[in-house]
Amino acid sequence: MPGQGSALSSERLEFFDAAAVLFDLDGVITPTAEVHMRAWATMFVKLFTERAVQPLYSDADYFQYLDGRPRYEGVAGLLHSRGIELPWGDPDDPDEAETVCGIGNRKNAVFSALLEAEGIAAYPGSLAVLDRLGALGIPVAIVSSSKNAVPVLEAAHLAARFPVIVDGVVAHAEGLPGKPQPDIFLAGAARLQVDPANAVVVEDAISGVAAGAAGGFGLVVGVDRGVGAEALRDAGADLVVGDLADLLVGKKGAPQ
Repeated sequence: MPGQGSALSSERLEFFDAAAVLFDLDGVITPTAEVHMRAWATMFVKLFTERAVQPLYSDADYFQYLDGRPRYEGVAGLLHSRGIELPWGDPDDPDEAETVCGIGNRKNAVFSALLEAEGIAAYPGSLAVLDRLGALGIPVAIVSSSKNAVPVLEAAHLAARFPVIVDGVVAHAEGLPGKPQPDIFLAGAARLQVDPANAVVVEDAISGVAAGAAGGFGLVVGVDRGVGAEALRDAGADLVVGDLADLLVGKKGAPQ
């Protein structure tokens, strides 16, 4: 719930004192997590029904296996939980291929259709924080496991706000392991030329929070969009908020 954040100790980096802020995208800047959830549900309910797999897919599967993780790793983990072992395949596999990559691509086709049909708008609180960071001259980056980060930012008219984007496309090209490993956040910090100890990670996923904590970042902010504040704290969040607008209340740089 908004306003249920934990207090920071005086030894922690303050959000608006950071050298840079690295944001996850889905569920942090834009509500694309909701679109991803619907796309995964549409695809996996159909798949499990066709295969007579029990239990059927639920939102709990999304948070446990898919949220914040590279697409194919998430697919493999969820299939394994149901005793389904398929060949990994290739990222170029067609949607109908009975491979891990084919199933991942099938979900992406559903997601792309939803995004095109409905568009996307950023969370107002996230826009307000971006505006304040811009006014303070604090650089920002997007660090996302998604290979759809650039299309989503373009659909939300936000691409120009983020000169640094480290997403699933970059991770694949550079051989970077996904969250909960810290590598893509560290790559973002390197591109911004900042020491992670002086930078902030903002995440809504357990795997992403764990990645920020593992990377030694000066502050890891968890945004509770449904996974639960306690789970985010257990994963390593220093501060949990219900919405990024909460960061502007009583903080340096808050609107006057």
